Amino acid sequence: MIIQQVEGAADEDGRTPSIWDVFAHAGHSRVAAGNVACDQYHKYKEDVKLMADMGLEAYRFSISWSRLLPSGRGPINPKGLQYYNNLIDELTTHGIQPHVTLHHFDLPQALEDEYGGWISQEIVRDFTAYADTCFKEFGDRVSHWTTINEVNVFALGGYDQGITPPARCSPPFGLNCTNGNSSIEPYIAVHNMLLAHASATNLYKQQYKFKQHGSVGISVYTYGVVPLTNSVEDKQATARVNDFYIGWILHPLVFGDYPETMKTNVGSRLPAFTEEESEQVKGAFDFFGVINYMALYVKDNSSSLKPHFQDFTTDMAVEMTLFGNTSLENEFANTPWSLQQILLYIKETYRNPPVYILENGQMTPHRSSLEDTTRVKYLSSYIEAVLHSIRKGSNVKGYFQWSLMDVFELFGGYEKSFGLFYVDFKDPYLKRSPKLSAHWYSSFLMGTLHHQSHDSV
Repeated sequence: MIIQQVEGAADEDGRTPSIWDVFAHAGHSRVAAGNVACDQYHKYKEDVKLMADMGLEAYRFSISWSRLLPSGRGPINPKGLQYYNNLIDELTTHGIQPHVTLHHFDLPQALEDEYGGWISQEIVRDFTAYADTCFKEFGDRVSHWTTINEVNVFALGGYDQGITPPARCSPPFGLNCTNGNSSIEPYIAVHNMLLAHASATNLYKQQYKFKQHGSVGISVYTYGVVPLTNSVEDKQATARVNDFYIGWILHPLVFGDYPETMKTNVGSRLPAFTEEESEQVKGAFDFFGVINYMALYVKDNSSSLKPHFQDFTTDMAVEMTLFGNTSLENEFANTPWSLQQILLYIKETYRNPPVYILENGQMTPHRSSLEDTTRVKYLSSYIEAVLHSIRKGSNVKGYFQWSLMDVFELFGGYEKSFGLFYVDFKDPYLKRSPKLSAHWYSSFLMGTLHHQSHDSV
């Protein structure tokens, strides 16, 4: 969870703006800026107690790069260091493993201004130095590191569609575009993220792993995918979706290069790895993080492969529609098979790497009932799907439900809810109240859950 979602205290104790702060305050976002969010910066002890009382074994959170290193590099902010030490110590004191993400849509604005952030290879040096600082300061207590969250979504939202920071895009693909190139920049940004991830991971392996015994991974957003028809074309299109969404990130890390379908369809706009870069990237992971919420129907759209006006979607040459619900304004369709499909696909395609499900959960309107039976049914069925995947040989190491409490959602602000705990954002104390799903999840974790059918939940 990024600072805008949970941590809050956006302008306190020496923290400087990230690209998300600037994006939200400039009016790009259709939702409010998360300056306060859940205010975990001041309420972390209360929140850790909630976790401990529930029986949570691990908690996933992000470090705000611009809170720890306000200039993006150089001197550490003592108050930022103190906060993360306090949070990590509180977690470990209660027997809760910290799983830390280093970058979650929140590059320091200083680096974006200086050289363009992720579209410059200068970022590799600065990200590696930032990761080095985190490994050095927190690695004695943190054993699980995710370098970059949702690499694919960050690149597409920020450099193709312009709907997330840094809001770079070009017509006709993006919204209100003023800077950027949707045809090229998403591929450049991902290339640099892969190089930065590999650099940080290899640094950890060389300098820290032997004494800290931790692991480093990267996370990717996934969809379960189904051909719209039984035609050969739709089946091939479905395979392309997996190559473009999953293979874009995982294929270089496992095999040292991008999938052939991407190289063919994107052509010279897809950066090429040098022989040295390929060697650095290949094998630079200890685990992959999977994020999954929903499934899609896929239809071939090869006619979109034209020499002009190309972006990621036209390169992929498909049409995609949501499975079940037709609008993201609704709850997600309950499709647990989609997560199992993804886990087994990764097992079979990418040599069965260790996998953590880093996000999975059900969306509801924020002010809906605390009796969130649809969330309970969703979680129950998806956790069961994870179990089936493990029985089929998937190397799943852990599961994180999104989210512990209602947070500032990146695409829904305070109107959409994923939390096990309701947060009253109109209450000056931001009171947390457990939903039915919190009680169910706690019972599940503690082994006291009474077996019952989904219909009776």
